[in-house]
Amino acid sequence: MNDLPFTLDQLKILRAVANEGNFKKAAESLYVSQPAISLQIQNLEKHLNVPLFERYKKRVKLTDCGHLLLRYGNRILALCEETHRAVADLENLQGGTLIVGASQTTGTYLMPRLIGLFRQRYPQISVQLQVYSTRRIAWAVANGQIDIAIIGGEMPYELSDILKITPYAEDELALILPKSHPLSKREKIRKEDLYSLNFITLDSNSTIRKVIDNVLNQNGIDSTRFKIEMELSSIEAIKNAVQSGLGAAFVSISAISKELELGIIHWAKIENIQIKRMLCIVENPNRYKSNASKKIFDF
Repeated sequence: MNDLPFTLDQLKILRAVANEGNFKKAAESLYVSQPAISLQIQNLEKHLNVPLFERYKKRVKLTDCGHLLLRYGNRILALCEETHRAVADLENLQGGTLIVGASQTTGTYLMPRLIGLFRQRYPQISVQLQVYSTRRIAWAVANGQIDIAIIGGEMPYELSDILKITPYAEDELALILPKSHPLSKREKIRKEDLYSLNFITLDSNSTIRKVIDNVLNQNGIDSTRFKIEMELSSIEAIKNAVQSGLGAAFVSISAISKELELGIIHWAKIENIQIKRMLCIVENPNRYKSNASKKIFDF
């Protein structure tokens, strides 16, 4: 091992710099000084005899060699973490640590409740929740950085033969209106009524927005005909805007349970249409499956 041109610490630093985009933020995330980070990257480049980053004023960007090393580095670090969990399992068969992943809406509104119920049954198991885009979560499961995940978006095509996907539950998309809106007095609205509403949506580049638009289009609703009143950066901001009377929105039913219970927004049902998407459990069958991950899968 002494003749390797890198250490595990250097791979962790490389990953941190790549994720943060600059040395200062990477140093803060690792709780070390910026000069120490810079020195380690310089030593790594010297031993490999290749540049790993393109330096700009305030940011850095991986070179092709940097991307290559990061890809293998992620696999090495994931295997190290997997080994650590396997050894810990042998020492403590009843406990352990579980890393769970989830896409944005699922991770924000559904997973905390599920993890709470799981922890009531298995208080000895420590659970870490990571919430990212569906694509990032899927790759983390493939690389062994996450044990198991629940996602609602579309799986990256290149991972379809690597990951095991198990349907878990249906998630309904709800049309929400301000309580004061005229259509909130109706028992059901027509599909054509949608095109007269002012909509509040997520940014057009948002993964969740694309998932919602895709599900709507599959149900015969042309989201390109919507009158977009405003685009916001979060589901919480959208709910507050609807509550304030600024427009209508489509959101996951799991995101509005509190608001429906308090009666501060209206869930408008659409004639002859129930808009649902499938939530799936994702795992990598080729990775070590800890006792903790077996328990949550059964749960």
